[in-house]
Amino acid sequence: MELHGTQVVKYVLFVCVLLALLSTSAVCGKRLHEKIYESFFGGSCFRRLNGTHQTGCSSAESGSVGALHYVDDNNQLEFLLNSPPAPPYAAILKSDFFTRPNMMRLKNEGGRNITAVIVLNAFNNYTGDTVSFSHELKCPNQFSGILKPNSVETSTCSAMRPEDTWNPWGSGLLHEDFPFPIIIIPDNETVVRLIECFKRFNSFDYENQHLRSLCAVEIKSFMSAAVSTEVCWRRSNYINNLAQTRYCDPLEGKNIYATLFPRKIVDVQEEDDKRAAQVDRNEKFIIVTTRMDTTGMFEGVYGVGAMDSLTGYTILVSVAHTLSRLLSDKKQLQNSKLNILFMIFNGESYDYIGSQRFVYDLENLYFPKPSTHTAPITFDNIEFILDLGTFDDITNIKLHTLSEFPQAKTLLTKLQKYGNTPKYDFNINFQSSVGYQMPPTSAQSFLRKNLSFPAAILNGPPKNRFYHSVYDDGANLKYNYTNSSLDYTKLMGQNDALKYFHHEDVQMKIRNVSAVIAMSLYEMLAGKEYIGEELPSPVLIDEILYCFIKSQNCPLFYAASKPNSFTKLPLIAPNRYISVNRDSQEATIWTYRIMGYLLSQKIPNASQENCTQLPKYWFAGYNKQGECGITTQNFSLALSPAFIIENYNWSSGEYSTWSESTWSSLSSRLFLRPSRTHEIITLTTGIVVFFISFCLIYIISTRSEVLFEDPGPNASTDALNPPTAC
Repeated sequence: MELHGTQVVKYVLFVCVLLALLSTSAVCGKRLHEKIYESFFGGSCFRRLNGTHQTGCSSAESGSVGALHYVDDNNQLEFLLNSPPAPPYAAILKSDFFTRPNMMRLKNEGGRNITAVIVLNAFNNYTGDTVSFSHELKCPNQFSGILKPNSVETSTCSAMRPEDTWNPWGSGLLHEDFPFPIIIIPDNETVVRLIECFKRFNSFDYENQHLRSLCAVEIKSFMSAAVSTEVCWRRSNYINNLAQTRYCDPLEGKNIYATLFPRKIVDVQEEDDKRAAQVDRNEKFIIVTTRMDTTGMFEGVYGVGAMDSLTGYTILVSVAHTLSRLLSDKKQLQNSKLNILFMIFNGESYDYIGSQRFVYDLENLYFPKPSTHTAPITFDNIEFILDLGTFDDITNIKLHTLSEFPQAKTLLTKLQKYGNTPKYDFNINFQSSVGYQMPPTSAQSFLRKNLSFPAAILNGPPKNRFYHSVYDDGANLKYNYTNSSLDYTKLMGQNDALKYFHHEDVQMKIRNVSAVIAMSLYEMLAGKEYIGEELPSPVLIDEILYCFIKSQNCPLFYAASKPNSFTKLPLIAPNRYISVNRDSQEATIWTYRIMGYLLSQKIPNASQENCTQLPKYWFAGYNKQGECGITTQNFSLALSPAFIIENYNWSSGEYSTWSESTWSSLSSRLFLRPSRTHEIITLTTGIVVFFISFCLIYIISTRSEVLFEDPGPNASTDALNPPTAC
């Protein structure tokens, strides 16, 4: 069709007006959406699975909606469970009401009346005093510990006797399955918004709630996986003609390790028989272990595990750093074939993922991996294992062993000697505990394979009321950053330490334990008593705690990286939940770097050009000017053998089978839900309008010849006759 100039102008104007109207309607639509819904942040409970069960939470696929109801006493709980007038509801619980009995009642008796649970921050004006908040089992990892002889029953903890549990305050909610989403509100501002909305619209005339609009929430946290790891793993590995869909991923990370002295470089051998021939039977190791990870119930707000695992982690790093400075030359050793392997396991909160994989790799001659160009290590190379557990009480510590063995007796004697020597004023009481009452630590993976394996665990009595929760933070540890600006890479004498710290500071308490362990290991390696003045530095401990409790933007992390690698680091603590392979694994990366930096032997006057190939590494250093060090750190895989063994029996309980469900998005928003009467009227009106419209359309279509009369052949709409030829 050919358009004249006037028609073109009109057409362009029409298009411009139409686009303007569309853009205006989009803006108005967005503003209307913002007026209806108000988004807020909450840490969401999500679904994990093991070989036989599913745990955690999930919303409906389209989201779960419920009117807010604040539960601050038992009467309000009974109101929700006894035919409330305007279901469904989203219960707001004070943290001290987030208990196992209350949650199990909401799960078992709530039915369709309860579609969500919101937990309030423990430290605000609405929650009162929270004396404990732990969702872990009373016996953590109770199904993957040491087995009784000729039995499938574990015996290291008894949940029936509080005095024999390792987490007396545990509710076990972390291992329950809930049919509704649960979120925790960490910031006080959102807590105030939710409570005020409830008070304004919901908190009166409860019997007639169905007659008015109510303040409500919509929570979207739909989980893709269901039933068990076996089921979702099979579904995820099924490949159809179009694409592969993942429903769950195994919990997976990396273990970080470093040796006190560099090991001999050998040619790489991949075949099992050739690797077996490379094993040096005379090479011996004392393995000092601890765990890197912590966990919690809510995505994004796991907590930093300050008392739970960070204390033992800091002690290991401090001990490793101290021994690397006191024993910088192998000539100082009584036995030049003896070395120390510092091992930091990942995923221990979930049936010892990291240590189980380490034991599996030892059995199959795959530790260290061939790419390290070092000979494999076997069980015969291990003198004994010293496992650092939890240190809730840093002044009373027990050395746990399943049975007595010579190295444990020797170690206990030295710990007791250095712990009570007047010269250093440590005042730490070390005792022995022999038997099956063993803490839930990595050593259990070794003892489960061999009950006579030489493994010892250092552990304090349980006193952490916030174990595996968001509130196991710096306040729980009574930690305050000193920020002394001193060189944390140097050891420090007792008198110098007391210039900047007090005896009761947690930095000094951790320093004391680190010193006793380091001095005991020093004597076992060097064959002589330690009488020096140089002790672990509380300044280094202060920096480690700050980096992992307060902020990654810390001096130690900059020093352990290459110069000018970062302009600014995140102002939050690194996430120490093991997570899945596709996640960033911040804690693993920083652990790898600081172990390399703090254990490295500095090469004086080395240039950056000559420090580019491992084991040499160019660090920024304390002064950020750059320095070259010989490093020994490396990593091994922390993935359960269950996921690599063909046709593994998922219900056998031999290895950890934990996986994490996939999800599309997590969101929560606040809005005003119309009353049930209003919803019924709206629906009825819509139905009536639909039928009236249908009738009108029918009438118009059947009477179209009357309503739309044909204008006839002479109408102006008739096409013009074609022009005659000239």
